[in-house]
Amino acid sequence: MGGMLEFDDEAARAVERVYGTADVVEQRRAVVALLAPAPGERALDIGCGPGLLTAEIARAVGPEGRVTGVDASPSMLAIAARRERDPGAAPVELREGDALALPVEDGAADLAVATQVYEYVADMPAALAEARRALVPGGRLLVLDTDWDSVVWRSSDDARMARVMAAWDEHLAHRDLPRQLPGLLRDAGFALESATVIPLLNVGYDRETYSAGVLELIAGFVAGRAGVGEEEAAAWAADLRGLGPDYFFAVGRFVFLARR
Repeated sequence: MGGMLEFDDEAARAVERVYGTADVVEQRRAVVALLAPAPGERALDIGCGPGLLTAEIARAVGPEGRVTGVDASPSMLAIAARRERDPGAAPVELREGDALALPVEDGAADLAVATQVYEYVADMPAALAEARRALVPGGRLLVLDTDWDSVVWRSSDDARMARVMAAWDEHLAHRDLPRQLPGLLRDAGFALESATVIPLLNVGYDRETYSAGVLELIAGFVAGRAGVGEEEAAAWAADLRGLGPDYFFAVGRFVFLARR
């Protein structure tokens, strides 16, 4: 089996649950703080998913601002459209599209954000050129992605863990995008202003954490890929859940803020 993770209705709901965990809520807080949206600004959320970050940016830019959320998944956009709006927030427009063909005019945004999006995009020079086109001169772009080599995940069977994570690599185009981003941003005409890492750490198994939710996504995706059968995928997931207080997961989310 080939192909990347498809965000149908079931996957979109699973992602929304993961994005509602305390880990990712804190990540969003950090992202908004780094991006520093100002009242009245026009914002573009590239790959807006279920619209949680979109809504927070809308609150930050206020009623005089404007936010456009773009996503390739109709299921994600449907969830985002149902999200309750703060009466003091900016109007939000949701549009179907992808990072290589943003459905906005040139210079439509003062700021743009792409969180956990570009690792799915094979043609990064084209994606960054599109983001640059959509920004005004001096506009800023925040990119957050995972380097999957940074994952530390305890397992009772390291060889099986390696097989599962190798199969999981098929869900994206770049498993190590953050280490490439400084050069890619520079080549695309952006000036890198800051680079930081947001750590996610889960000690002890808890269903209401980022890694517990991702565990279920991985188990469902890898079965039948790269030599990992359904029984092995299920055994891998059961092993991790069974670690209880000895469960351990950590990953770095790498964040780059650049200016056009």
